[in-house]
Amino acid sequence: MKRFAQLYRELDQSTATLDKRAALIRYFKEAPPRDAAWALYLLSGGKIASARQKIANTRELREWIAVESNTPDWLVDDSYDQVGDLAETLALLLDDPVEAAPDIALADWIEQRLLPIANKHVDMRRGVVVEAWRSLRFDERLLFNKLLTGALRVGVSQRLVQQALAELTGIDIARLAQRMLGSWSPTPEFLRDLLTVDELPGDRQQPYPFFLASPLESALRVEAGLPEEVPAADETSAPAAVALANDPGAVARALGPIDDWLLEWKWDGIRLQLLRRDGEVALWSRGEERLDGRFPEIEAAAATLPDGTVLDGELLAWRADDAMPLPFTALQTRIQRLKPGPKTLADTPVRVQVYDLLELAGEDWRDRPQHERRAALEALIAAHGDPRIVVSPRVEAATWADAARLREDARDLGVEGLMLKRAQAPYQAGRRRGDWWKWKIDPLTIDAVLLYAQAGHGRRSTLYTDYTFGLWDGDMLVPVAKAYSGLDDREILALDKWIRAHTLERFGPVRSVRAHHVFELGFEAVNVSKRHKSGIAVRFPRILRWRHDKPMAEADRLETLKALAR
Repeated sequence: MKRFAQLYRELDQSTATLDKRAALIRYFKEAPPRDAAWALYLLSGGKIASARQKIANTRELREWIAVESNTPDWLVDDSYDQVGDLAETLALLLDDPVEAAPDIALADWIEQRLLPIANKHVDMRRGVVVEAWRSLRFDERLLFNKLLTGALRVGVSQRLVQQALAELTGIDIARLAQRMLGSWSPTPEFLRDLLTVDELPGDRQQPYPFFLASPLESALRVEAGLPEEVPAADETSAPAAVALANDPGAVARALGPIDDWLLEWKWDGIRLQLLRRDGEVALWSRGEERLDGRFPEIEAAAATLPDGTVLDGELLAWRADDAMPLPFTALQTRIQRLKPGPKTLADTPVRVQVYDLLELAGEDWRDRPQHERRAALEALIAAHGDPRIVVSPRVEAATWADAARLREDARDLGVEGLMLKRAQAPYQAGRRRGDWWKWKIDPLTIDAVLLYAQAGHGRRSTLYTDYTFGLWDGDMLVPVAKAYSGLDDREILALDKWIRAHTLERFGPVRSVRAHHVFELGFEAVNVSKRHKSGIAVRFPRILRWRHDKPMAEADRLETLKALAR
């Protein structure tokens, strides 16, 4: 536990990627396989407790620490409000033991002490947790609490961990990423297979790591001499980036001749890979989840593809006679059903718009250029002939100005904009800038009133950075969207101070505030939704600007938003 606590402290205190990678390399080089497997699992986002494996909920932890530290409940709650992180609050409310207990391995803490008490009687669970609090010094106690709360966020991405392992072992990072897709157990056997140089039989059952496009605005900002990233904001929402994105000349300067690029529509569906290997079909989402059984019509269509085929594409709800896909919300009726019935299949038919060929006849095609993969894909799907799996059409444009005009019509076609893919590009892993760009349409906008606020997470856990906004419905303000990105650090600090001074009520971690401030929000689409009180759901809301110039009475009305719904 001490070794992993030391790693956690180094990662938490460092802002330099190279330093973090060096710390990870040292840890995995020295840690025993059982501990290393659990560390890999936890740093990759895994949690030891879940809805089915209860060790301690937040209410119990607050009650136990109040008794153990002889602290009134109200003071525990106030301490948590000030610190912003429950694990850290629990660690701070206790003193270190006079003599620390002997060090216990990370794997032993999890496998021999925590997992065996999951879902047991409260007295047994409380006993193990309190004993750990009494025996561990602060760094180990903090880490122990992070394991309990599942909040082991330390500014390390899964890719950074994979980079460290690749540097340590010499194994290609794409192979490591592929082996870590999907669900896996943190065992020494998994770690051994993960770090095996030779190809394993299980490698054939996994999808390839997805290649992710970057927002075109970041390339345009660099070309214009501006910072590539907009601090504390969604770069696609920054006014300067939006202006650049509407300038075909800026696109031409950043990307060069349009003949060097393949253009496609950017679909709003579920990104997936379709695998046809060894006589079986598997559907893998970008979220590393197998979708088998949820879309039986796609599995049936894929079963007739040649063996040894892997396709990358977008799953969309789409009726055969329609010219455009159904809204993304239609897919939500399918994704939640493991075995959809006849009515669901009839009401919400789906298709896959494929746009890349990753494997053909069992051969990995990812290193071949984009235009070659595209030509082979078109020939393959034309020969296949099933309307449930189709090629995403090319968008033909002679100039970037022509492409810009086509992009303006994207929303009317039910798409989010254009995808720009360099004709000579290989298929890479992760978000690698330069070869795939997404040129999205300008966001829809509304002016909404701030109604509620909640503290953020990680380094923003002491600030109110998660906001709920409302629109006028008659003479009432109705909540319509939540957003947490778009303000700079100065604005966040000012708004946090105002929220604390103008809180009306508290509902756990949420504060209702006096209705006063108006913000311009941007979003990708509006859909009718029975699950929301307003009857409307917005896609990817974010803050565009703080409207100091607009009084609350002039904020938009709910009917304005409903008029934008598809």
